[in-house]
Amino acid sequence: MDTQLTQDQALELAIKTLTAAGASEENATPLANGIIQAEIDGIKSHGFHYLPIYCLHLSCKKVRGDASPKLNHKSNVALSVDADNGFAHRAISLGFEELIPSAKENGIASLAVSNSYNCGVLGYHTKKLAEENLIGIGFTNAPASIAPLGGIKPVIGTNPFSVAIKSEGSVKILIDQSASVIAKSEIAVRAKSGEPIPIGWAFGPDGKDTTDPSIALKGTMAPSGGYKGFGVGLFVEIMAACLTGSNLGIEASSFADDTGGPPGTGQFFIGISPEKFSNNFDEKILILINSIEAQENARIPGAKRIMNAEKNSNSSITIKEELYNKILSLQS
Repeated sequence: MDTQLTQDQALELAIKTLTAAGASEENATPLANGIIQAEIDGIKSHGFHYLPIYCLHLSCKKVRGDASPKLNHKSNVALSVDADNGFAHRAISLGFEELIPSAKENGIASLAVSNSYNCGVLGYHTKKLAEENLIGIGFTNAPASIAPLGGIKPVIGTNPFSVAIKSEGSVKILIDQSASVIAKSEIAVRAKSGEPIPIGWAFGPDGKDTTDPSIALKGTMAPSGGYKGFGVGLFVEIMAACLTGSNLGIEASSFADDTGGPPGTGQFFIGISPEKFSNNFDEKILILINSIEAQENARIPGAKRIMNAEKNSNSSITIKEELYNKILSLQS
């Protein structure tokens, strides 16, 4: 029987499990909040499903539970945070404390996060910028899993980028897309359940299509849009790794197992204050939104996630029995 928890109970469960695995409360709490929001948004692959992996990485020292991220001001609009090989969520939150006021004052500001880790749902972070009346833009790289067109060896990760924009008092546009057809975590979920994956999601080690998620995890992810998807992923790699001084995807250890040291990946965020550049930004955004919503069956990017967040804002969180029992076992 599945377990039903209030959001406060679920948050307490996540924090207690992470601290039992070796994370300080300061490092556990921002990540736990991200886990809960992923559940609320209907992105279960980044919710409690990932909690045992976070705990595994704490125990094998892929991520430092006692990390102490450090903020540096490169200029009044250029900020950086050394995540100290800890959870990305705390490092990003620390950087946003300075990024947001800087962007509002100067029109634009940026944040480079290095020595970092999996930041979970990238749109979770850009949405926070949008809620502060900024255009939120984010990039994050990951261990290599996508091969260039014509190749079979992975060079870049699933490497998502995200853009979040507020309109009429709430976030209405939330673009959050990876360079692959599907997030790698979605294939990992199916590998655990034994459910096959559709053709076109991934390739085996031989570069050929596969419907077996276990084979796919040993091969490469299919880029979204062929060579164009690889180009987008390469751009993200430049922004999140090269620009921050972090590990490239080909240098980073896996986010999924206990082999290797800290991944040392990076994130890069940009906050833009529309009012500093345009006197009719809101009007233009509204026209854009209306031009999409006026079409039958058309959907604005992120609309499903935003709708889930509104619908589930006060709902309980459901955890499958097997996963719940595994999480409880991690606390002992």
